[in-house]
Amino acid sequence: MSKTIKVALAGAGAFGIKHLDGIKNIAGVEVVSLIGRELEKTREVAAKYGIGHVTTELTESLALPGLDAVILCTPTQMHAAQTVACLQAGKHVQVEIPLADSLAGAQDVVAWQQKTGLVAMCGHTRRFNPSHQYVNQKIRAGQFNIQQLDVQTYFFRRTNMNALGQARSWTDHLLWHHAAHTVDLFAYQCGSPIVKANALQGPIHPTLGIAMDMSIQLQAANGAICTLSLSFNNDGPLGTFFRYIGDSATYLARYDDLYTGKDEKIDVSQVAVSMNGIELQDREFFAAIREGREPNSSVAQVLACYEVLQGLERQLAGG
Repeated sequence: MSKTIKVALAGAGAFGIKHLDGIKNIAGVEVVSLIGRELEKTREVAAKYGIGHVTTELTESLALPGLDAVILCTPTQMHAAQTVACLQAGKHVQVEIPLADSLAGAQDVVAWQQKTGLVAMCGHTRRFNPSHQYVNQKIRAGQFNIQQLDVQTYFFRRTNMNALGQARSWTDHLLWHHAAHTVDLFAYQCGSPIVKANALQGPIHPTLGIAMDMSIQLQAANGAICTLSLSFNNDGPLGTFFRYIGDSATYLARYDDLYTGKDEKIDVSQVAVSMNGIELQDREFFAAIREGREPNSSVAQVLACYEVLQGLERQLAGG
């Protein structure tokens, strides 16, 4: 495909805007439609980014002539059904993490991708962050092997607000959203499937109805282990922090930045064409469409992550 790729983006909130900012730097791509829950707010975002078509209905955008692809930045509970709808409409699709909030939903998406042969990708951004790419290159070169990955995913989110401080229409989830990043990254970096997984959770929030704190242990088939701590109660530094403990080095990853175990900064500016993980994720999506190939973080590649999450959910439910 050499022509301009025409894209619809669903979700005009905090993460949708991150994608719009990334796409501005990618040649040969045009966002032609923006879908949002609140029409006036969606129009404001569309005007800022020069997007001509605005709607509250995904089906309206899918019917636009010449539309090639869709990026979904919608609430978690909509992801699987909306991804399937895009594939059924003949559109390539990238859905933000998580692929689904159940294993059945994830399996349904993979089945439809296989049926249509279209590019279907999930936004497991950690695969694309330059910091994690640097570590991955060391592993692939045989210069580093993970012995333990220690991860802290911490937010202060005792009310239902998004990253922009706006009220959410849905409830976020530590297991099906935030743990998915690390479960997938651990197996991806190890190059080895997860064979053991355990989880504990703290009290259920009386209003939100979710666990606000969680602890997860993982082991890959090659023997490497992962310890993941998650919290919506953390009143301190926010975000996700990774400590790679290996056989030859220790690395600390903080978003797109990387440090040695002694907190010496590592230059990762030449790892990829951008320091923006979301932009790199989008570049992979559009490159896969143009080249007619499976993208890194395809729905088939990440399915194993959701198999692990399903098992952890059953553990937490006592089943």
